[in-house]
Amino acid sequence: MKIISEFKQFAMRGNVVDLAVGVIIGGAFGKIISSLVEDIIMPPIGVILGGVNFSDLKIILKPGSGGAAAVTWNYGTFLQTAVSFLIIAFSVFMMIRGINALAKKKEEPAEPVKVPSEEKLLTEIRDLLKSR
Repeated sequence: MKIISEFKQFAMRGNVVDLAVGVIIGGAFGKIISSLVEDIIMPPIGVILGGVNFSDLKIILKPGSGGAAAVTWNYGTFLQTAVSFLIIAFSVFMMIRGINALAKKKEEPAEPVKVPSEEKLLTEIRDLLKSR
C-alpha cells in the first residue's frame, strides 16, 4: 500500500501533470504541422518543380528480380522529413518567442510613482535647510 500512495503522490505532482499535458499537446501539434507540410506546403513546391512528388524521389541501387524487391535509396523521403522538421522547429520557435514576450510583459515593473509637485518642493526646501 505504501508503493501505491508513493506512486499517487508522484503522479499528482505539478511537473508530472504538466509534462503529460505537454506530451499530449505536442503530439497533436506534431500531427497538425505534419499535415501542413505534407498536404499544404509540399504539393505546390512539387508543382513548381515540375510535378515532382518528393516521396517518389529515389535512386535504385539494385533492381528487383524474381520475388525480391528492389533496393532503393529514398532521398525524397529524407527531403520531405527535413522540410517537415524545419517547419516544426520554426513553429516551436515562434510559439516560444510568443510565450517569452507574454512573460516579459508580465515582468515589466509598473511606472514609478510620481511625486506630487508640492511634496517635491517641500523635499527640496528641507534639503536646503539641512545643508545650512
